Amino acid sequence: MTRALTLSGSIRTGSLNRLLQKDMSERLGGRGADVTEIDLSDYALPLFSEDLEKQHMPEAAIALGKLFAEADIVFIASPEYNGSMTPLLKNTLDWVSRQKDRPFRHAVFGIGGVSSGKLSTAVMLSHLRDVLTKVMALTAPVDIRIGPGAEAFDGDGRLIDEMAISRADMLADQLMKLAAK
Repeated sequence: MTRALTLSGSIRTGSLNRLLQKDMSERLGGRGADVTEIDLSDYALPLFSEDLEKQHMPEAAIALGKLFAEADIVFIASPEYNGSMTPLLKNTLDWVSRQKDRPFRHAVFGIGGVSSGKLSTAVMLSHLRDVLTKVMALTAPVDIRIGPGAEAFDGDGRLIDEMAISRADMLADQLMKLAAK
């Protein structure tokens, strides 16, 4: 069975990126994947430092590294902060990248983001794709860019933006196909 891991670079209450994470979890599950949704607030990590790494690898980093390494698919939803990913997401990726079992080399990654503006998360997604490439992660060509986010979901948190739904379906199909190879 294909194992999928989904996460959001936002832990804010009411985060639209967490809604996108949930939406992709449902899409991947509907295509037969065994999906694990994680909340990064459950994995408290200090700010990455090689000094800290030498002293002791945080248990949360080890646990996250194991989850990434066991996944066939990883989907990341994140808002854009000043043209980049959130500090939470960057710090998480930095700690996970330091794991000895090379957790980024097994899974195929899907990326997406929701923002309040019309430019959506285009700049952040480009930066995230670059970072994932540096750690040898295979990233699916299609991504999901949603903006303005307030108009993309209904009152129950369901994705209603037609373009976003189309891209989410394309990405879910790509991820399942690439994971099967």
